[in-house]
Amino acid sequence: MTETTLIAVVEDDPEIRLLVTGLLSREGFEAAPCAHAGELDRLLQRRRVDLVLLDLMLPGEDGLSVCRRLRSAPVATPVIMVTAKGDDIDRILGLELGADDYVAKPFNPRELIARVRAVLRRTREAHSVQRPMPRETYRFAGWTLDAPGRRLVDPEDRDVELTAGEFDLLTAFVTHAQRVLTREQLLDWTRGRDATPFDRTIDVQLSRLRRKLGRGSDMIRTIRGGGYLFAPAVARI
Repeated sequence: MTETTLIAVVEDDPEIRLLVTGLLSREGFEAAPCAHAGELDRLLQRRRVDLVLLDLMLPGEDGLSVCRRLRSAPVATPVIMVTAKGDDIDRILGLELGADDYVAKPFNPRELIARVRAVLRRTREAHSVQRPMPRETYRFAGWTLDAPGRRLVDPEDRDVELTAGEFDLLTAFVTHAQRVLTREQLLDWTRGRDATPFDRTIDVQLSRLRRKLGRGSDMIRTIRGGGYLFAPAVARI
């Protein structure tokens, strides 16, 4: 990364904010401290931000709400959620809302920098060299997956909202239907080559996707010792 990489540090604790911005500056990044969501919004109006380190517990608008807004913007800003809470539900919620990664306080400075670099590599590669996306529309078990429009329609002709990660995961299944896919393959197709064997994002997205498929949740079958299989026959239309 270069000195032109701007990272917003959204943290209400002034000591931690100073510590993290100093750490990032020593690593060659440009760090912009923000005490709350309002300061982040003003920064985004002035500058292109490459990554947001976003504390979960903030005064006013909390981190989960901020993450939701950032990920629903026309140009999504990468987010690493930072939380002091030990309850896994907070991290899971952050990932479901589209956070690219998370780190728990207290964190190891080296781990934080490693995660920052990994997310920046992954997101920059995704923007600079877009992976070819399927241009077809697919039908399976009464459902319709519109790949160009990035829409999922249920058998009752209702739109089902998916996060970007969930859509990519379902697309991987649909385009490799009735084949056993390993967890590593799914990680590679949905998270990129910087995903680690301990990356739990895929598990969160898979659980969420199964729930959204509702009565058809058995369409994605777990194969013991093998991975996952998308069971329905798929037709291109």
